[in-house]
Amino acid sequence: MWLEARKNKITYTELAFSSYPKNEPNMKLFFISDVHHRKISEKIISEIKGNVDLIVIGGDLAEKGVPLSKIEENLKALTAIAPTYFVWGNNDYEIDHLKLETMLKNEGVVQLVNSSKMISNVLSPIYLIGVDDYGHHFDNLEEALKNCNGGFQILISHNPDIKKKIRENHQISLILSGHTHGGQIRLFGWGITEKAGFTKLKKDLYMLVSNGYGTTRLHLRMGAPAEAHVITLRSI
Repeated sequence: MWLEARKNKITYTELAFSSYPKNEPNMKLFFISDVHHRKISEKIISEIKGNVDLIVIGGDLAEKGVPLSKIEENLKALTAIAPTYFVWGNNDYEIDHLKLETMLKNEGVVQLVNSSKMISNVLSPIYLIGVDDYGHHFDNLEEALKNCNGGFQILISHNPDIKKKIRENHQISLILSGHTHGGQIRLFGWGITEKAGFTKLKKDLYMLVSNGYGTTRLHLRMGAPAEAHVITLRSI
């Protein structure tokens, strides 16, 4: 259980979409959530360096008791690799969120707070869309989507319950989330939350709920080992 909580595993996944721009090169993104008290290992950093196009931090980079110096160290390691994007999680609000916000800006991290960012527009736009923490009721999906005009849309929400707000008229193709730690401790396959992983919610809409990289309170895992992700996106 101690070892599972401290794994430095990257899960590799390739997803193909009919909505992905046909002549756009494949995109590789690194997704990490729920870092909490951990320092991102050199093994992880070395493995993704030069191998990903962008980095997405899916919330809970921090929590009460985590030194700002450790958060800064993690941010510097990630931003040195690729453009980095961040959404807020519930535990991020346990520290001085203004100091965290300033640190994110200083390190060049783009915060997606009920907003979107066009990251490619070769033939058809690709958008990263981020909502603020669902658990605090800070999320506003409609506001986040208002500047998206078609294209390929990736939604990042720390809390996977954002899926309850997805409507038929939304053109989201991929949802990235964490928060649940995959149940963190699973006995005989049972956990307090659903097992983490990718699910297909409907045609051309996939959702990832990550086990996350760190833990909070109880620093043990069973059946839901720590992980981060490299996701390759391509056209069908």
